[in-house]
Amino acid sequence: MNTAVIYFSQTGFTARYARWISQAAGADCLDLAAAKKARLDAYDAIIFGSWVRAGTVCKLNWLRRNLDTVWAGKKVILFCVGGSPIDNPETREFLGNLRAELKGVEVFYCPGGFRYENMSILSKLMMKAFWKAFSVKKDKTPADEEMLRMISSSCDFSDRKYIQPVLESLNR
Repeated sequence: MNTAVIYFSQTGFTARYARWISQAAGADCLDLAAAKKARLDAYDAIIFGSWVRAGTVCKLNWLRRNLDTVWAGKKVILFCVGGSPIDNPETREFLGNLRAELKGVEVFYCPGGFRYENMSILSKLMMKAFWKAFSVKKDKTPADEEMLRMISSSCDFSDRKYIQPVLESLNR
């Protein structure tokens, strides 16, 4: 199957997952800027990966615009990369909402991490505000304490094992 892996990455985690997926699938790997100039209609399958910020997949509108036009009738897979653990209840709810919204698109989540040194000023400010608001929360649960610890400094949760469901979906 002629496949393109397209990604939008801010701190490098999504780019890493895109490279892993493209290598394992024997697919072309394009960052979003290159993909916007490419002939994507030549591909049988499109795998799009982007990062999640504040419960929103960055550049999701680009994916939506292409679903019913350029990619009509093609296999389309979305992988989202974020700093939350894969088993987080909010992550599961987020994925459920995305799946309901993007009919016909298989949706997956790959834990990335936080790389503050590569974040934009806006992202750093948002993370600082989130940390500050979260740190004053009363009656923190152990999960809340773990989240505070995770976002307090750069960390990396990425692992090749998280691409397996994406590859299995591609081969179905």
